[in-house]
Amino acid sequence: EKMSKSRGNVINPDEVVSKYGADTLRLYEMFMGPLERDKPWSMQDIEGVYRFLQRAWRLFVHDPAEGEEEAAARCLVTEDEPTADDLKILHKTIRKATEDIEGLRFNTAISQFMIFVNHFTKTGRRPRACLQPFVQLLCPFAPHMAEELWEKLGQSAALTYAPWPIFDPELARDEVITVAVQVLGKTRGSIEVEPGAEQARVEELARALPAVANQLGGKTVRKVIFVKDKIINFVVS
Repeated sequence: EKMSKSRGNVINPDEVVSKYGADTLRLYEMFMGPLERDKPWSMQDIEGVYRFLQRAWRLFVHDPAEGEEEAAARCLVTEDEPTADDLKILHKTIRKATEDIEGLRFNTAISQFMIFVNHFTKTGRRPRACLQPFVQLLCPFAPHMAEELWEKLGQSAALTYAPWPIFDPELARDEVITVAVQVLGKTRGSIEVEPGAEQARVEELARALPAVANQLGGKTVRKVIFVKDKIINFVVS
């Protein structure tokens, strides 16, 4: 149900900020979903966003463990050359953030940030050429943390005034395939997805096609036939 004083179910943002910080609250509100839709409030999801920011922080900074001498947190960023995969995910992230901010699709930009952080967490690489632009992308979403990381990177001028990163269209280009969408065996359209996309993602995109939505409206989907990278067919009655 909607938050309402009369129902006594209003969330006090000060309490969330006190426990998780302003950046977590800010990021969570943008990650909840499309701006035009009603969205459920979830403290569990806030925890997830908080953990994501922690993972992002650990890409840059090694904090001394409890009990160690009072040494300053060590910056993990290196001057190593990024690999081709590193550059590809960087430029895809720049493109996604740029386009999604302009389109007010903040939730999907944050999803791409998570992909970026997961990539560099798994590889263990920390090239400045990739991580420094990421901090610039993160700034509109989590400005307090981004400014702290900017300082850790040795920057003296405020991040707010740094120029926005530019992506290389070739490096940012997605490798996609076309999947035919059918209803009762008749093609009603097609969608583009990454190779090997799972059924849940293909089905979600397929249902969003206007021609398919019209065919499914008021009907019961009895079965979904899915052939990976080729077709998805809705059997309805």
